[in-house]
Amino acid sequence: MKPRTRHFLSAGASLVLTAVAVVGTTCYAGPGQNEQKPRASTAAGRASGQDKPAVAYWHVWTDENGVSHQKRCELSDFEFQSISVGAAPSWLDRLRTPGATVLFVVQPVGWVGEWHENPKPQWIVPLSGRWFVETMDGKRVEMGPGEVSFGGDQNTKPDAQGRRGHRSGTVGNQPSINLIVQLEKDPGAGRPCGFATTSTTKARLTRDQRTSNAGVRIRTPHPMN
Repeated sequence: MKPRTRHFLSAGASLVLTAVAVVGTTCYAGPGQNEQKPRASTAAGRASGQDKPAVAYWHVWTDENGVSHQKRCELSDFEFQSISVGAAPSWLDRLRTPGATVLFVVQPVGWVGEWHENPKPQWIVPLSGRWFVETMDGKRVEMGPGEVSFGGDQNTKPDAQGRRGHRSGTVGNQPSINLIVQLEKDPGAGRPCGFATTSTTKARLTRDQRTSNAGVRIRTPHPMN
């Protein structure tokens, strides 16, 4: 991304946790201190935050041929624990990295960033407004507040039209304000859903690799008010 306005703040791995686990596609409020972790997951439990959650995100990644793609992934290795002494337990998914940089980005109405790579591996969390990302395989995804994306399309190779990385821009008549957490290294470089480690996710990836969705345009629903 090439934001017009950036505010930089150095942060450690705990900020990655805050940006991703707290402001995800679905945010969960942990139970009180005296409540026990549920034993079985139900639809009602997940909706209320009582059961173990899964936070979805779009992963923009580069394959071995230098072509960028997008894949719907999940963070699901949450543990029910306190983030600090005295705090009630909540669901935490710790994504450990040596260091990170946090940016707040404001994209004006009508802003379009033509083909470019994400400058660093980075989590992108829209706070308000809507934006889109279009990758080299033809997929276009529109996202709004809380719909998380991971930008890992470094080292793409120009195609016949000279396109590299992705194209992005605002959608609608409001600026897009995003929180970005940049990492020094992409632990999942070269494959989609690199943060996912569960057997269910691996099985889904194996199944999805058998089909192609080039040229598909996806519009995620507006968040509930």
